[in-house]
Amino acid sequence: MATVYLTSESVTEGHPDKVADCVSDAVLDAILRDDPRAHVACETFLTTGLVVVGGEITTKTYIDVPSLVRGVLSRIGYDRPELGFHFQDCAVLSAIKGQSPDIADAVERPTEKREDHSKDPYDAVGAGDQGIVFGYARSDTETLMPLPIHLAHALTRRLAAARKAGTLPFLRPDGKSQVTIEYDGKTPVRADTVLIAAQHEPDVSNVDLIAGIREEIIHPVMGRWLDERTHVLINSSGRFVIGGPASDTGVTGRKIIVDTYGGFCPHGGGAFSGKDPTKVDRSASYMARYAAKNVVAAGLAGEVEIHIAYAIGRAAPLAVNVDSRGTGKIPDDRIRKAVLDVFDFRPRAIIECFDLLRPIYEPLSSYGHFGRVDLDLPWEKTDKRAALEAAVR
Repeated sequence: MATVYLTSESVTEGHPDKVADCVSDAVLDAILRDDPRAHVACETFLTTGLVVVGGEITTKTYIDVPSLVRGVLSRIGYDRPELGFHFQDCAVLSAIKGQSPDIADAVERPTEKREDHSKDPYDAVGAGDQGIVFGYARSDTETLMPLPIHLAHALTRRLAAARKAGTLPFLRPDGKSQVTIEYDGKTPVRADTVLIAAQHEPDVSNVDLIAGIREEIIHPVMGRWLDERTHVLINSSGRFVIGGPASDTGVTGRKIIVDTYGGFCPHGGGAFSGKDPTKVDRSASYMARYAAKNVVAAGLAGEVEIHIAYAIGRAAPLAVNVDSRGTGKIPDDRIRKAVLDVFDFRPRAIIECFDLLRPIYEPLSSYGHFGRVDLDLPWEKTDKRAALEAAVR
């Protein structure tokens, strides 16, 4: 088999783009607590001393945006002036307006505007935008996620946990990881490279920083994937004292590959954070993952990519495609037929299947939306295996 090297990255919750994602999802959650039928598309921009929250929101409730933003920043860890970005001192601006009534009418459509004048209640909610989404699963890990992104997220989660617990007291909120895995064909063999970029206090020595991260972060996470040939890079650019929004601008939706599969399958381009579930680039991506994971869990393929296309205002997808990348136990067209028999990809059906009109989104804003063993996510269940097996008989 051919040897290939596949790489994925992750970032901590203190990375400026992830701070922006967290604020956007915190706004969404706050609104859904009081108004589950709200239409929300919330974007956040932040830089030194400034947070701007904007977007299109139609809701019956009210939220105190500045207080909410400051709470998010404090929870993440921007709670000391010496970090260059402080939850109490930054300016918070709100630039929120209502959603276009044209979009709202396309999403919540009266009977006469539904396809074929259908009276099926699942045709009553159209897609909130046109677009394409992808779902993916492969048998690398127990979570059926690609190994590089699985390990990259585990490293950044542990980096944040060590900071918050004081295990590595020199750490600051910003950080990144990157993992390159050597594959023999489709089979992961070893870690070729592990990279950590960790923001730190100015008085820690490089020797102590490198030793601490090796012992407390890399070795516990990487375990058996490390060998004597693995390249370990820690703060390869040198010192990393200034970080977070004091160093780089953060914007909602700039880490879409980190949020999904680490580059192992295409991405439709639509971000997740800050969007209510009528936006199919979020909710349909969750359903596509659910379908893909169950296909692999049912043993129909060792790897599968599911591609779905939508038109604004239409409930039924324009297209659903299945690609097992040569790993299918049966032809892809039979897997596709089974997927369409078992899963309903219309927006209202997805919302009801996963109970998405509830405040579950802020924890998803960092460390990925898929493969999360720390969260009880309905799209990560493999409870449709038997139905898929029956559908292909």
